[in-house]
Amino acid sequence: MTLSDLLLKQNIDPAQVIVMRHSPKEKEMKKVMPWLVHEKPEVFNAYQQSQSGLVERALNQLAGTGYLASFIGMKPGTAVFAGLYRIRGAVPVDHKQFSSMKVNQSLRSFGVPDWDKKDRGKTCLWFDLELQATYAHWIGKLEVGWPPPAIKWWIHADKKEAPVLSISEESRFAERMPDWRELILTWAQLRVIPTSWRTALSHWRGVYFIHDVSDGKGYVGSASGSENLLGRWQNYADGGDGGNKLLLGRDPAKFRFSILQIVAHDLSSSEVVAIENTWKSRLHTRGPFGLNNN
Repeated sequence: MTLSDLLLKQNIDPAQVIVMRHSPKEKEMKKVMPWLVHEKPEVFNAYQQSQSGLVERALNQLAGTGYLASFIGMKPGTAVFAGLYRIRGAVPVDHKQFSSMKVNQSLRSFGVPDWDKKDRGKTCLWFDLELQATYAHWIGKLEVGWPPPAIKWWIHADKKEAPVLSISEESRFAERMPDWRELILTWAQLRVIPTSWRTALSHWRGVYFIHDVSDGKGYVGSASGSENLLGRWQNYADGGDGGNKLLLGRDPAKFRFSILQIVAHDLSSSEVVAIENTWKSRLHTRGPFGLNNN
């Protein structure tokens, strides 16, 4: 069975379908793209809503009638289904309009480059792509073989056969959370972590560390309140500085978040703070050497 067979079963003409295998070059985007499909679908969609050259023309030819079958490349020679989108239409946008969209600002935070300066006087087409219910239950689960050559990242569904390799029970996009001792997150990653990770963090209370890679300084904090580490880290995800005086004005894109110690659920807040203070002393994070102001 092939992808074309699946499309035909839903009375969709493969000749009306563009297939894309997204495999970002940017390290940060490559890491979070599978998370975005489930956690921030509007940001994932923004990644594919503007194209250039032949791809833009191919999508525009199908505007109003055709579809985009979206996949993510997670292993060489294969692609995992990320949704079937109706190409409803397209509108031209200039650089100012493009850059002002919040979804595109989010993409910048994952390392996706802005328009090249030489192209900023031009316009591009912004495609209205609407996720369909068709095979939505297989998002993250359906894996197909990607026809050679591997360098070709988009195809016409009727021109190249993509054989169905497997359909897994669990989504491949829901990455298993690493051991807390190995967990290191950038600020951008912190804002889109998988739901299963958020659940784990909401159950953990303990002491955490923020490393500013711009100058090597660190901040030690603790979490023992509502939603534990998740609740505290959510403050940083929302505003960057978490309300901490010495983090104000710093670029949160340079922050790295990790956990120093997990503590028992029945420890009082004062006991957790006492442990936090021992870490501040051991890591010398109080000013002027670090980013703790007390």
